[in-house]
Amino acid sequence: MAHTSAHEFLRIVLDANSNISWDTPPEYGNISEDYAASLARARDRSGVDEAVITGEGTIGGRPVAYVVSEFAFLGGSIGAATATRIIEGIHRATERRLPLIISPSSGGTRMQEGTKAFTLMISITTAVYRHKDEKLPFLVYLRNPTTGGVMASWGSSGHITFAEPHALLGFLGPRVVELVTGTPMPEGVQTGENLARVGVIDGVVPVDQLNETVAQLIDILTPSSTDANRREDPVIYDGSRLTPKDAWEAIVTTRDPARPTVNDLLTMLPRNTIMLSGSGDGRRSDAVKVALTQISGRPVMLIGQDRSVSEHLGTNALRMARRGIGLSKALNLPLVSIIDTDGAEMTRAAEEKGMAGSIARTLGELVDADVPTVSVILGQGCGGGALAMLPSDRVLCAENAWLSPLPPEGASAILYRDTDHAAEMMEYHGVKATDLLAEGIIDGIIPEFPDAKDEPADFLARVLSAIEATLQSLHTAPDRVGREQRFAHYERLACN
Repeated sequence: MAHTSAHEFLRIVLDANSNISWDTPPEYGNISEDYAASLARARDRSGVDEAVITGEGTIGGRPVAYVVSEFAFLGGSIGAATATRIIEGIHRATERRLPLIISPSSGGTRMQEGTKAFTLMISITTAVYRHKDEKLPFLVYLRNPTTGGVMASWGSSGHITFAEPHALLGFLGPRVVELVTGTPMPEGVQTGENLARVGVIDGVVPVDQLNETVAQLIDILTPSSTDANRREDPVIYDGSRLTPKDAWEAIVTTRDPARPTVNDLLTMLPRNTIMLSGSGDGRRSDAVKVALTQISGRPVMLIGQDRSVSEHLGTNALRMARRGIGLSKALNLPLVSIIDTDGAEMTRAAEEKGMAGSIARTLGELVDADVPTVSVILGQGCGGGALAMLPSDRVLCAENAWLSPLPPEGASAILYRDTDHAAEMMEYHGVKATDLLAEGIIDGIIPEFPDAKDEPADFLARVLSAIEATLQSLHTAPDRVGREQRFAHYERLACN
């Protein structure tokens, strides 16, 4: 596969006539004549003076900083001068509070400089994390090829990571793998397409579409006027205006396949919503959706359980949810959690992958998040899978939605050794929305007229309106937001 040069990349990705270079001549100190000659040949061959170039430009009219590798310069390898340029570029982007796009194309460490050059990957990574500490977006676009220490450090540190089509990507290049292990890497494993499929990166984007993709990302992260985009006045009930119904009626209602799901909710969000494909570390599941989006002009991270898929909520799904929680903290975005699950996976594989621990970690990271959080019980709220994504500054619940420690039939089986008492058990447990509100478990009820499946668009519009109103109330009352408020609330709940 051909290599996209650094200058060609910038010509395609940046807005026309917006590129401003930050580079100064590299300094190498006392090096051998052979190395100096190699550098001279690399400059002539590549048209650049080092293996990376840095600077700023605009994408969709918005300013961005860049660090872009040039593979034609000694295979894009990283030496001391290269690392210095990268670090200075990242620091400058941080000082100017610019979103940063890094596009590596490199085989890793420069062999002419040995172990010191290898350890400079740590130095580059520290600069990356200083940038991320400022809650500034960090986007990685992996070009062909990216392997070795670059892939194993700053090339895998992005908030969001995309790849060039058919790019060779991996921990070590296939030739090294075969020579070291004696076994060739199976064809197709070290490609962007495969890494996106298994949840290591977020997608494959052609270079000529990257301008639009990055512009969408920056637009999502840039608040627009919430007044202009706000939906009609939200409808959130306190329970007094609702027609009483029994718990089993609500449960049967939420089990209807025609009831709206998180997928239906996603269709009502802006077109520039960016869906994440996996956990970032090789795990993915269709049972959870993770989306970087806006609600009424407000940037949010949304994590949602999707009961419409055949796959049960497993450890991979919860790992994806935790990635969404982590990104909300990293980018200082409000977090919206949508709960709708018939329960976590109950299999040998789930046990051996640590299902209980995965629920605990997800619950812990959510309750500990120092960003505004809103959870919505959209339908079924069954067991530990629901509990994992419940704790928030404010919890809303659809009128027919419910929350139970076990599947109804399971609760009946424990006490009665049959499933015939499921309805009775659910009424006793107080699982329906009005009971949850009376106990202080939720903060408001989103009505259904009379059932979400009969008015899906109107119902989902009310859900989004209720989320927006709740986020606005949290924004204007920051003392009600964050881990300390959440800790105190759930501690008080135990004392009621």
